[in-house]
Amino acid sequence: MSRLMARAGYDREQASAGLEAAWRDAAPESLRTASRPGLVRRGVLEVFVSHSAHVQELAFQKRAVVARLQSLLPTEGITDIRCRLMADVGGTT
Repeated sequence: MSRLMARAGYDREQASAGLEAAWRDAAPESLRTASRPGLVRRGVLEVFVSHSAHVQELAFQKRAVVARLQSLLPTEGITDIRCRLMADVGGTT
């Protein structure tokens, strides 16, 4: 059953949904609609934001956000956040 779920991509979708929910909980309120999480690679969560000002705002609060994500998703091993600009992030959530 687990192989079937992995082959169908269901496990990846569930992990993505869990990361989305954790991000909404951990992100500062001002960034919740202007950002979305991407993939976690080697402990670094890629976060897509809609404006360069949001990158700066997240940098100020990075430590607290990472700590919150670590408590919400201990198995992900998130140790850092890297921001990337993506213009169409704001209107999708």
